[in-house]
Amino acid sequence: MALLLPLSLPQLGAVLAVLAALLLLLVCMIAHITAVKMPTLHRHAEEKFFVSAEGRKEPVPSIHDPPTKELSVVVPSYNEEDRLPLMMDEALDYLEKRQKRDPSFTYEVIVVDDGSKDQTTEVAMKYCEKYGSDKVRVLSLVKNRGKGGAVRMGVLSSRGKKILMADADGATKFADIEKVEEGLKNLQPWPRSYFRTLLMYGFHFLVWFLCVKKIRDTQCGFKLLTREAALRTFSTLHVERWAFDVELLYIAQHLRIPIAEVAVNWTEIEGSKLVPFWSWLQMGRDLLFIRLRYMTGAWQLETRKCN
Repeated sequence: MALLLPLSLPQLGAVLAVLAALLLLLVCMIAHITAVKMPTLHRHAEEKFFVSAEGRKEPVPSIHDPPTKELSVVVPSYNEEDRLPLMMDEALDYLEKRQKRDPSFTYEVIVVDDGSKDQTTEVAMKYCEKYGSDKVRVLSLVKNRGKGGAVRMGVLSSRGKKILMADADGATKFADIEKVEEGLKNLQPWPRSYFRTLLMYGFHFLVWFLCVKKIRDTQCGFKLLTREAALRTFSTLHVERWAFDVELLYIAQHLRIPIAEVAVNWTEIEGSKLVPFWSWLQMGRDLLFIRLRYMTGAWQLETRKCN
């Protein structure tokens, strides 16, 4: 014969609190145990050079070298043969006009083909042939590393005093770089279909709650860094997929690197690689794990050199 005794509200509350604590402990253990210390920065042999406009193999430079350009633009690209030309046309038109106005301004555009299965490299090489390999370089990765991994490889191969991350879709007007440059100087804060916006608000709350407090839009693909800041943050980065932006800013805040956010013109471009619901779910998981892995000491702020 069984006797079932009801729990009082205080007892029920205590049981739920214990279960919540156990669940949190379990999640922390999973996050710690499954943490990869750091993705390898090893370059495959084919990734240690780029092909010049004349067809010669030239060794890639290193971010540890002194800068020789005013600006490096890193464009991570995965299956972007259709969207890349519009972005490149706009960017290079702006950069060429700026250089004519100010001959002291020098630049390079680094297209990082992240293991594409289409003609992304061939499309990018046409710009290299047109403008020369001192201005346009194509770095083709042997296999897909993820957006964060592609950006990292481009940054570590750059020559600029300032380094701009720019998405291949051309969603942000390139001339807005001047606003971003002004924000980098002044370091002062700033003022997007419906389903996407709803998801973004939830994602931004998680970013604010778990990782980065003072940035409203961490996912904007238009970020400008000084060479020193790029070296310190990207050599510490663990996440190589979509949530890499959040860890990048988390690292910057903990290293006390000043961050400014400025308003830019943004247009939604068709062809996004994000699958709305599942991509945001994965990013939410990544946010939680970023926070827990640093909190439990599974990840630490350390710098490395790329081989």
